[in-house]
Amino acid sequence: MMSALLGQAQAQQQGQSRISIIRDTEIEQLLREYAAPIFRAAGVNAAQTDIVLIQDRSFNAFVANGRRIFMNIGVLMEADTPNEVIGVIAHETGHIAGGHLARLRQEISNAQVIAAIGMVVGAGAMVGAATSRSDRVGNAGYGAGGLMTGGAEIARRSLLAYQRSEEQAADRAAVRFLDATGQSSRGMLRTFERFAETGMFTSRSIDPYQISHPLPQERIAQLQDLAKGSPNYGAKDSPGLTSRHALARAKLFGFIDRFDGINRRYPMHDVSVPARYARAIAAHRSGRLQEALAGIDSLLREQPGNPYFHELRGQALLESGQARAAVEPLRRAARAAPGSGLIRGMLGHALVASGSADSLDEAIRELSYAAQREKELPDPHRHLATAYARKGNIGMAELSAAQAAFLEGDLVTAQTQATRARQKLPANTPGALRADDIVNYRPPRS
Repeated sequence: MMSALLGQAQAQQQGQSRISIIRDTEIEQLLREYAAPIFRAAGVNAAQTDIVLIQDRSFNAFVANGRRIFMNIGVLMEADTPNEVIGVIAHETGHIAGGHLARLRQEISNAQVIAAIGMVVGAGAMVGAATSRSDRVGNAGYGAGGLMTGGAEIARRSLLAYQRSEEQAADRAAVRFLDATGQSSRGMLRTFERFAETGMFTSRSIDPYQISHPLPQERIAQLQDLAKGSPNYGAKDSPGLTSRHALARAKLFGFIDRFDGINRRYPMHDVSVPARYARAIAAHRSGRLQEALAGIDSLLREQPGNPYFHELRGQALLESGQARAAVEPLRRAARAAPGSGLIRGMLGHALVASGSADSLDEAIRELSYAAQREKELPDPHRHLATAYARKGNIGMAELSAAQAAFLEGDLVTAQTQATRARQKLPANTPGALRADDIVNYRPPRS
C-alpha cells in the first residue's frame, strides 16, 4: 500500500536511471497554493502544470516536458521560509513561460549542426594533410584533429552560453512574477546566496564559459539590483502560510531523516506543533504505535479539523495491521479533504483490508475515485482487484489487475490479465474497451 508520504513511484528517466517520486496530499496542496499566484501572473495554466517531488536531499529544481516542475525535497527541507520555495517556483515558472525547453531543443539542434560543420571541415583538412607532400605530416595531422574537436567545442560553448542567458531570463521573469503578486524576491535571493556559500571556494577556478548557469556571485549581484529595487522587497509571508510550511518541513524530516537527526532538530523540550508532528511520525516509523498515537491525538486536540493529522492516525494504524481501526480516522480525513485521491485511496485500502464484506461497495467507490484522480498510481487498481474479486466480479478484478500491472510496466502480465478480463466483460462497455486498449497496446519504438 502506498503510504501518504513514502509511497514511491519509480519513474524511468531516459530509460536508465530511476528517481523516487514522493506523493503527499498535504505538501502537494501547499505547493499548489505557493504556485497559484505565480502561475496566474505568468499566464501559465495551473491545471496543466504539475510540481513533482523527488526524494533527493540536495537543493535543486528543474523543468521537464515543458509543464512539469521537478523539485527535490531538499528545497522544502532547507528553505526556512515559504518565500524561498516560492522564489524557486517563480524561477522555474520563468522557464515554462519563456518556452525555454522547446527553444533549448532548437539550440541543441543548432549546436549539432555547428559540430557537424566542424567535423566536415576537419575531415577536409585531414584529406588535405594526407595528400600534402609537406614534411610536417605530424603537425598537419594535429591541426586537422584540432579542427574536428574545435567544431564540437564551439557547439558546446554556444549551447552553454544559450543556457546561461535563459537562466538569467528566468531570474528576471521570476522577479516580475513576484512583484506582480505582491511578494518579495528576498527568498529567491537567499537561495542563490546559499548556492554561492556552498560553491564559493570552487567558483574562483571555474571557466565561466564552461558552465550552464551564471556564476553565483554574478547572479547575486544582478538579483540584488532587481530585488532590492522592488517595493515588495520587505513583504513577509503570512502567519498561516509560515505555520503550514513548518508542518510540511516537519513531516519531511519525520519521514526522511535519521532518528538522531530528528531528535536534534526537534528535541523533547520543543512542544511546538511541528516538533510534535515530526516526533509522532518518527515514533510511527520505528514501530512505537502507542507513542505515535498519543502524539497524534495531542495534535488533534489542538487542531481537530486538520485532515492530515487524521490521515496520519489512519496511516499509523493501517500500517501497524489495525485496518478496522484505521477506517474512521481516514474517513474523517477524506471528508475534510474530499478531493484527495491519495487519502481516499488509503481509505479504500483500509476498507478492503478490514475484511468486512459490508465495506466492499464503499471501498470500490473510494478506490475508483483514487484511480481516476491518480492516473499514474498502480495501488488503487491493485486494491480494486481484491475488492472486485471478493464481490465475485471476476472480470473487473482481472481488469483492475491488468491496469495495475500496466502502470508498473509489466506489459506481459497486463495483457494476459486484460485478455482474460475482456472474455468476461460485456462487449463495448467501458471496462471491455479498456481491456482492449491494454491488449492492443504496443510500446513506442525507441
